[in-house]
Amino acid sequence: MALNTKSIEEVADAIRGYPGVTRKHAIHRIVDLLPTDGFPQVAAAEGEDAAAIDVGDQYILFAADGIMESLVNTNPFYAGYFAVLVNVNDIAAMGGRALGMVDVMSIVQRDVCGEIIRGMKEGIRKFNVPIVGGHVHPDCHYNAIDISIVGSVRKDALLRSSTAEPGDDIVFVVDTDGFYPDDLPYAFVTTVDKSDELVRDQMEAVAIVGERHLAHSCKDMSNPGSIGTLGMMLESSSVGALVDVTAIPRPEGVDDVRWYLSYQGCGFCFACPPENSAEIIDIFSKVGCQGAVVGKVDDSRKLRITDGTDETVLFDFDSDIITGCRPKER
Repeated sequence: MALNTKSIEEVADAIRGYPGVTRKHAIHRIVDLLPTDGFPQVAAAEGEDAAAIDVGDQYILFAADGIMESLVNTNPFYAGYFAVLVNVNDIAAMGGRALGMVDVMSIVQRDVCGEIIRGMKEGIRKFNVPIVGGHVHPDCHYNAIDISIVGSVRKDALLRSSTAEPGDDIVFVVDTDGFYPDDLPYAFVTTVDKSDELVRDQMEAVAIVGERHLAHSCKDMSNPGSIGTLGMMLESSSVGALVDVTAIPRPEGVDDVRWYLSYQGCGFCFACPPENSAEIIDIFSKVGCQGAVVGKVDDSRKLRITDGTDETVLFDFDSDIITGCRPKER
């Protein structure tokens, strides 16, 4: 699908300057201060969607996400719902299955709190993952919701963000059947109006990819958008890629740059051996997602994007950072 509004340079500028990307820059400053390399039970941590803790015959997965203040203030229902969704996606991206969550809620307005809880309850019901505890600050000067999640994965089925290999195909799978709420122009909602069975099957599809050993790496498409998310995978894997942005599945009528920057209700990026690309795409086609090979991993340490005519360097990881996180030696 051809670009409908912007040159490839304008696309690159929009992605580089997008707050969903730039707000990730501070992560490494915190991660660098927190040691994990001296703990043998930690199998994966930095640069991953969830930490993997070795408990013998499997890995326990841990993740946490906080919802941006702007979303809480703009649409507290979706803030509560997305707080569940983003955590479920993080466990799925590791090839895992979610087990339970805990939340931390800060309250200044009771009506906002009520809407957050209503959204959380819908997320719990939709994805069938309970909130089993947490903490409430009933006397704050702000409203906030943060959730932490635990899941599990078979050791041989773990999918990491940091293990993409030169020569891999880059496969994007996205549910393009959704909508943008009026007050959330970069949040593409796909799960609210679909059956519980379908959205759970979409999460399960990632676990199937892991258990069949089809991919080297996986990441869920989050706040940096689809291409920004791929950038985080490449950065943590110390590799590069060339991506044809016109090959990315998208709905008819959606501006290309808006689409590339959008948080996806259900979207995953895989790096896989080329012979496995078609099977991954087929697995997701059965749960209502479009898939395509959008590029190829290489050893350049640069993420380059093209529209089929022009090409530009989006990120040079020898000088640029998104999160600055790479796995530590273990």
